[in-house]
Amino acid sequence: MSDLILFWHRRDLRVSDSIGLAQACNTNARVIGVFCFDRAILTNDSVAPARVTYLVGCLQSLAKDYRRAGSQLLFVEGNPVVKIPLLATTLKAQAVYWHLDIEPYSQTRDESIATTLKSDGIEVHTNWDQLLHAPSEIITGNKQPYTVYTPFWRNWNSRSKPAPVEVKLPPCQLDATELTDLAQVPTIDLPTAKDLGFTWENPLKLEPGTSAAARELAEFCDRSICEYDEQRNYPALTGTSGLSAALKFGVIGIRTVWAATIEAMAQTSSDEARAGITTWQQELAWREFYQQAMYHFPSLAQGAYRDPLKHFPWQDDQNRFDAWCRGETGYPIVDAAMRQLNEIGWMHNRCRMIVASFLTKDLIINWQWGEKYFMQRLIDGDLSANNGGWQWSASSGMDPKPLRIFNPYTQAQKFDPEADYIRQWVPELKSVETNLILSGNIPPLTRHQIGYPLPIVDHSVQQRLFKDLYASVKGVAV
Repeated sequence: MSDLILFWHRRDLRVSDSIGLAQACNTNARVIGVFCFDRAILTNDSVAPARVTYLVGCLQSLAKDYRRAGSQLLFVEGNPVVKIPLLATTLKAQAVYWHLDIEPYSQTRDESIATTLKSDGIEVHTNWDQLLHAPSEIITGNKQPYTVYTPFWRNWNSRSKPAPVEVKLPPCQLDATELTDLAQVPTIDLPTAKDLGFTWENPLKLEPGTSAAARELAEFCDRSICEYDEQRNYPALTGTSGLSAALKFGVIGIRTVWAATIEAMAQTSSDEARAGITTWQQELAWREFYQQAMYHFPSLAQGAYRDPLKHFPWQDDQNRFDAWCRGETGYPIVDAAMRQLNEIGWMHNRCRMIVASFLTKDLIINWQWGEKYFMQRLIDGDLSANNGGWQWSASSGMDPKPLRIFNPYTQAQKFDPEADYIRQWVPELKSVETNLILSGNIPPLTRHQIGYPLPIVDHSVQQRLFKDLYASVKGVAV
């Protein structure tokens, strides 16, 4: 057994503020990184080209950070249940370190790998890193996981938060024998997204890598975190952090992000600014609420949380779904949001709620269709956040007041009052009067002349129909 340690990167594509990597580096052993391109994930039909492109860019940046420290990041491709133990035994590693994950697939995979490694006499060290609080920490007085956000937030917010972790990555180069043995695995050069079967030609929402994420965080804290409570719902404004993809892949540590909010809070004496910072902190708590929900209730990945909604009579009209996907529903705010998603692989959070409500409550299409389409497009597509948001919108999830129906016209009037966002993404409406866009009262002749479709459904009719269907499965009048 050598003095070598492997650190297996997954959703922690950085060398800074990494709990497991810091522990590995503090052992005085040689430490190198490894990333496995998991074919089970890459061949899944819910993978977005933009997300893979961002992932590859982050890995390129991570490999540079390893080289800068005089170490190296290895790449393998295939089934990690086979590849990670094979790499560890081939290099005679004394231990493999990695960070735990909340997703059902990851947990099953990791248990199998840990069993194999231990049977081979290789130590396994794991830690929670992607959360400020491990799932076992935030529980009710009855020792049960939370299923409602507000009490979760109160408990979560009352706990002291860990500080960023300092990592000193030591130089490490494999010797000639180890390099020869690697041919048995084998390792690969970092592939491009196209090598992996994905093509994304448009610019990315966020530049890959830790440095870019750190700049984005700093700019957000300087620019708009204090106005976040006021601006976050307006898609035409740059009022959100833009860090969702970086957090999904762990390009920046969650402790680093939290520390930035504390620093921003300390630098202001304005109640309005403090409210904005607190609201963003609550969004970080929502992220952890959904992750801990997925950890404690893995069946969420397969269907509705609420029993009555598990057999909801969705209408599932394929033509209507296709129109929703293309952004051709005839509802301007819905179409703008879907076109934004299709073009840049990202959608403003307010708009995610609007289009999800429209798909489920107006088109009466199974939320899982929308959930999957989002995962096929989003650069920040994350199982727990995406699932939680869709179940919230579909009235099937963890919500004490589940029956919400968004009116797409009033949503547009409130959150895009000048129709700037709509005109940006639905350019055929640029010459149409704002009041007509926001009210939906665009004359049929005008729609025909500019090539914009009539509404595919009547919101008021569909709202009543959904309520009747909801009442039928709930057994109560709505």
